[in-house]
Amino acid sequence: MKTDITTFKHIAYVISDFKEKFGIPRQSGKVKSARAKIVFYPEYRSKDAIRGLKDFEYIWLLFDFSKSHVNKFTATVRPPRLGGNEKVGVFASRSPFRPNPIGLSSVKLIDITFDEILGPVLTVEGADLLDGTPLFDIKPYIPFTDSHEDCKYGYSEENKDYFLTVKVDCEIPKELDGELYKTAIECIKEDPRPAYNEDEERIFGMRYGDFDFKFKVNCGVATVIQIIKSENKKDR
Repeated sequence: MKTDITTFKHIAYVISDFKEKFGIPRQSGKVKSARAKIVFYPEYRSKDAIRGLKDFEYIWLLFDFSKSHVNKFTATVRPPRLGGNEKVGVFASRSPFRPNPIGLSSVKLIDITFDEILGPVLTVEGADLLDGTPLFDIKPYIPFTDSHEDCKYGYSEENKDYFLTVKVDCEIPKELDGELYKTAIECIKEDPRPAYNEDEERIFGMRYGDFDFKFKVNCGVATVIQIIKSENKKDR
């Protein structure tokens, strides 16, 4: 059946401390302290457009996997948490490499402020979004329809309690904000490495905010060996 092609517009963009893809939590809400701001594009900077939104505690963000656009359909993907070898169908995954690069995140709405130039600005918590990510839409989260207790959730269930123990074996820069430091450590705890990478000598680098966190992983323990001010570099 032939269907009309709908053109979607970006309505807003994200400002976050995730400047690179590596280190972003695999799911929204995993690192609750990860905050972000949502700024609307000029066409949508209307108080009327968000009337009533403040009465909701959580919202859904439909976003563009803008760094993961693909031109060819691939039916299967290798979820990192399955070791990078086992394949599942793309529609049984949350991989960013999809026929339509649409992501879905549930975040906590912390505040709505109004800027004279930017209009309404949303502050959210539990974000898993790269700085600059465009949004397609925002919808309120409704728990009695959006939450299903005691349901099955496939291969994700076996990894739900997985995390690394984090040790910091280096000097912490004095100018590093305490909340930013805490959130970065929580992101490392979630283990951003590909699951198939068990090289104990490899040094991983995660950029968060204006700082680079260097760490190694051995037997379930991530040891942070260096925290330094980042150079101004683009997402890899």
